[in-house]
Amino acid sequence: MKSGFVAIIGRSNVGKSTLLNSLVGSKIAITTPKPQTTRQPIQGVLTSDEGQIVFVDTPGIMQKAKDGLTQRLLQYAKDSLHDVDAIMYVVDPTRAIGDEEKQAFKLIEKSTKPKLLVINKVDDKEARLYIDYYRDLIPKFDAYAEVSAMTKKNLDVIPRWCFAQLKEGEFMYPEFQMTNLTNEEWMAELIREKLFLRLRQEVPYSTHVKVNEIAVRENGNVYVDATIYTNAERYKPMIIGRGGQGIKEIGQSTRRELEAVTGKKHYLALKVEVDPNWAGQFE
Repeated sequence: MKSGFVAIIGRSNVGKSTLLNSLVGSKIAITTPKPQTTRQPIQGVLTSDEGQIVFVDTPGIMQKAKDGLTQRLLQYAKDSLHDVDAIMYVVDPTRAIGDEEKQAFKLIEKSTKPKLLVINKVDDKEARLYIDYYRDLIPKFDAYAEVSAMTKKNLDVIPRWCFAQLKEGEFMYPEFQMTNLTNEEWMAELIREKLFLRLRQEVPYSTHVKVNEIAVRENGNVYVDATIYTNAERYKPMIIGRGGQGIKEIGQSTRRELEAVTGKKHYLALKVEVDPNWAGQFE
């Protein structure tokens, strides 16, 4: 049996998290249209008859990293490249190659580890605009694949390539485990996803979620107590919404997804608190 780690890296919004979820076959990482949704390296585990691949989803590379949080996320991405067996570099052919793409490419350019260029979103009609520019990068990689993480087109190419790069070894995780996230961390990420989808401009970036308790009642229903932290008092009413409608909708959409995944009824108790220093844990 083969086993090892494969880093998924690229600039923001190229579809890395969607790709991870599609490869693993379950929603491990949250996905939104907004950049910098991923804040920590999340591991998704693919176990098959050939062995086990641990995919490491990294925060998107952004050109401007002036604040402490963005700088720390960039460092997370850099650190994730050290202890992996192979690298998947994901690009989005619906967007031109710019300074941000060049910065992201510099992170992996000199790596001696096997590198796979993954040209994502090939089913998008806008992909034809820039795909040839990304194809020009192919000689700089050991192999390439043109895929759609959304429709799963050609995704079978990726595990085949990954297993070919890995050595024989023991599994990193039990066969049934699909991620390194705890239940609390995963539920907190789902709530944060709904915040990103509902809130506009800088407000979602001001938030952090902590699940304080998960309790299974005697009837089998699941009770979840969570706190949404924001770094400024002015954002609190925006999150709560008029008459509490905002926080209610966030709870409802999270609950529906949890119930669809687990098949169990969930009750969410959400509260909003102000903590100007929550981002310090990432710095």
